[in-house]
Amino acid sequence: MCSDDRSEAAQAKAPGPFTIDAFHRGGFHLVQPAGRGHRAGLDAMLLSAAVPDGFAGRLADLGAGAGAAGFAVAARCPDARILLVEKSPDMAACARQSLALSDNAALSPRIEVLEADAELSGPQRTRAGLADRAFNFVIMNPPFNAPRDRATPDALRREAHVMADGMFERWLRTAAAIAVPGGEVAVIARPQSLAEILHALKGRFGAPRALAVHPRAEAEAIRIILTARKGARGGLTLLPPLVLHGPDGHAFTPRAEALINGRAALFAG
Repeated sequence: MCSDDRSEAAQAKAPGPFTIDAFHRGGFHLVQPAGRGHRAGLDAMLLSAAVPDGFAGRLADLGAGAGAAGFAVAARCPDARILLVEKSPDMAACARQSLALSDNAALSPRIEVLEADAELSGPQRTRAGLADRAFNFVIMNPPFNAPRDRATPDALRREAHVMADGMFERWLRTAAAIAVPGGEVAVIARPQSLAEILHALKGRFGAPRALAVHPRAEAEAIRIILTARKGARGGLTLLPPLVLHGPDGHAFTPRAEALINGRAALFAG
């Protein structure tokens, strides 16, 4: 499984080089590039599940792409207000088109799109529209493939998938700046990035909780999902893993299916 696998996505052709994809069993729809760029799927749905049920407040989705994770939080948490932060003009345009879909009319009043770079700092970040201490929760699905992992001629996809040195430090610096005291952050990444993420959390977010995501019980983890709280004290807690598939075939386990389709949360509030 790779980061652009799609879950519960019923694809329909949209005008031009786009598709309209349904998530949460039709709970919301996304306009996404067809055959290019990053296409949202399991990673975004699992990241959104890191936000507890009943979350009420402002949430920033850094590196939102077409907005899948942020839309998923809005669909599950009716009192959440979402800011989709995306630096790619093409992907931000997809998110805006998604907001205009009639299928998303119930969610759109609570979602905004900001075209900005998650790595901006200081006054530049504020001028771009990311105010300090403004969000109760920050989620992020940053690029986490090494440059050698996937050679792709698609510049839009490469921008979404390939990380630069020090990326987690810069993204978590932004998350700490824009989160309110006691606000939370959630990150999805490869297991190999856990040490770097924990280092970047120091002095910013504490009491991290993490779980590993395994395709099957006997297989190695392919993702980690981690949450932490701004200003909290305490070391790392490793929670029971999430197993996506049972031993028979490719069907999702009941827990994974509920998480992917917005009927459960990964962590207690």
